[in-house]
Amino acid sequence: MSNKMRAVLIKGGKSDSAQDLYLGEADRPTLKEGDGRIIVKIKAFGLNRMDIMQRRGVYPLPPGASEILGVEFSGTVEEAGSSDFKKGDPVFGLATGGAYAEYISVPAGMCTRKPDHVSWEQAAAVPENWLTAWQALFLIAEMKAGSKVLIHAGASGVGLAAIQLAKAFDAQVFLFAGNLCFALTTGFLQRSAGTDEKIKFVEQHGAKGINYKTQNFAEEVAKLTDKTGVDIVIDFIGADYMEKNLASLGRDGRMVMLGLMGGAKTEGPFDISQILYKRLRIEGTTLRSRSLDYQSNLLQDFSKKALDKVFARCKGDEGLDLVIHKTFDWNEIAQAHEEMEQAKNIGKIIITIS
Repeated sequence: MSNKMRAVLIKGGKSDSAQDLYLGEADRPTLKEGDGRIIVKIKAFGLNRMDIMQRRGVYPLPPGASEILGVEFSGTVEEAGSSDFKKGDPVFGLATGGAYAEYISVPAGMCTRKPDHVSWEQAAAVPENWLTAWQALFLIAEMKAGSKVLIHAGASGVGLAAIQLAKAFDAQVFLFAGNLCFALTTGFLQRSAGTDEKIKFVEQHGAKGINYKTQNFAEEVAKLTDKTGVDIVIDFIGADYMEKNLASLGRDGRMVMLGLMGGAKTEGPFDISQILYKRLRIEGTTLRSRSLDYQSNLLQDFSKKALDKVFARCKGDEGLDLVIHKTFDWNEIAQAHEEMEQAKNIGKIIITIS
């Protein structure tokens, strides 16, 4: 058995240009006795915005994480170690890094079995987006039936997952649904063509679209909620939306911050008294920086409570839409990165290993 494998590498270790990604050789992972890990032969992996940031050298890696890009994958168990898996078992899962490669070593708890009716591409589209959305809505924001939810970047992978999960667990688009909750979206943050198309798309998935170019989302939220505000804001934007987010939240509202696509520093002073008087709770999270135990427990909780709903459509039943934008061969990894950098995607970009 060779101690080398193929992997996507970066010329010079980091680069602003996707063209500096290339297929090269890296050390093949090995297992240590009793470490609770397995080795998976990867069939497909997902592309995430953090991969672009890591490629550029501006994403701090968790301790011990592989310098190879990629945090989600699907494939077959190559070495089962001391786990309950067997060689050849189809799985998909989450990693702290290393998924842009032929093989990956991960804790067994970071994987779950892939159903036969689910493709490798579909399975690889789940871990990062859907677990991030699940964590934000249920573990941190404590969403319940009746919650009113504002979800930004609704055409992104996490945004679309959050919209659909909110709907699946007693969410409703329109406020007049009474005791059910609704999801709103500003569409994708990037100032690019296709905003109307993206709004139309997310509305087809259960959201009420708000065009950030032509509408003030805080004013629209006030209209839709009879000025009571929303219970939950799921935010990827940061500084640019902070003041309007606070205005959009109702009393005892919760905001979960998942990104800083609009910057980390506000341009001018704004009134933070709403945090005090509305009793607001603001919490940030990055899934990749969580402990392995936390991520394993999150995956198992999600698998138990939501995975059947997510995969129902894969066998022709009514269910949630994984929304795969496009699949690239890993020889086209530079084009795949550019596709995301140019905000062309609505949903997930998947890479297959040839």
